[in-house]
Amino acid sequence: MLSLMSNRQTDLQKRQVILYTRPGCHLCEEAQQEMRAAGCANEYTLQEINIESDRELLRRYQYDIPVITIDGVEAFRHRLTSQAFRDRLHSGAGACPPS
Repeated sequence: MLSLMSNRQTDLQKRQVILYTRPGCHLCEEAQQEMRAAGCANEYTLQEINIESDRELLRRYQYDIPVITIDGVEAFRHRLTSQAFRDRLHSGAGACPPS
């Protein structure tokens, strides 16, 4: 029982990362590679959202993907490096200036 509670607590402490993407997006694939290369996948939960699944998301992000948010705050747009992703994940910082 204690182990189960520890896992739930750990999940609650993980950062929530959303990757807004669409099929065939090479920049999105590069972003995913950089996120994996950061070596901190156990510190966040990742949700990938296809912008083509929602008219408003498609309108908003059509020419700007990938967009990555951390805990609901936009953190990256278009490109990122593994080091920048790891630093941002660990900093807990708010929004960065648009690229």
